[in-house]
Amino acid sequence: MLNNLKTVLLLGALTGLLIAIGSFWGASGMYIAFGLAIVMNFGSYWFSDKIVLMMYRAKEADRSKYSKLYSTVSDIAQRADLPEPKVYIIPTPGANAFATGRNPKHAAVAVTAGIMDILSEKELKGVLAHEMAHVKNRDILISSIAATIAGAIGMIAFMARWGAIFGGFSGGQRSGRGILELLAIAILTPLLATIIRLAISRSREYVADKEGAKILGDSSGLASALKKLESNAKRNPLRFGSETTAHMFIVNPFRASFLMKVFSTHPTTADRVKRLTAMKF
Repeated sequence: MLNNLKTVLLLGALTGLLIAIGSFWGASGMYIAFGLAIVMNFGSYWFSDKIVLMMYRAKEADRSKYSKLYSTVSDIAQRADLPEPKVYIIPTPGANAFATGRNPKHAAVAVTAGIMDILSEKELKGVLAHEMAHVKNRDILISSIAATIAGAIGMIAFMARWGAIFGGFSGGQRSGRGILELLAIAILTPLLATIIRLAISRSREYVADKEGAKILGDSSGLASALKKLESNAKRNPLRFGSETTAHMFIVNPFRASFLMKVFSTHPTTADRVKRLTAMKF
């Protein structure tokens, strides 16, 4: 409940930031940027599942070869009162998983080939329940809304940079103070928007951890799996795909650079494990 409230407040903060910077030179600039961001993210929302599955070379799992995996996914879907999602395999020895799809009826769960080599049945079930919780909570929709608002802010900031270069939007008559304000919008607001969007991503991970454990009535499998997955990701970082999609995975699959550590899309594994082990059933 607290993390859901936090998500609402953070989305409100993003919206407030958009309105604040849009009011700097009137509503027209804000509406244009917001409209462009909606168009871009509308396409992303409807086709992102296909794009990201292609990006990670995921292939739909063969039912005869992965019958146990399908059985586990089906069981969790029934427990969560969800339609059974499509199941995909990512061809990499690294251990990880993600869920995608715009709603529960069009959902897919993707696991790496390596995840089944290091996790026990109980741990894998915990991971899959976490991903199904993302589907149940419609986190793809939430992240799309956050991306739309953050995208609009980024476009306004881009306009502000050009405005500062060419003396503002008043025929070069803008004061020095106005130019400084434009530069502040151009530099600081995208940074703030990114921080808020990443905070939303981290909040949704906590919610999915908790919801996934509730679906199974047990948190120990997921807690144990998270520790193994983090350790594996350090030894076997993903060597294809894009860091912009790192938030989709249950743990960050890429080698953590300084910037990735600062702008982390995930809470620390230690904190996630601590919360899970504290759960009562």
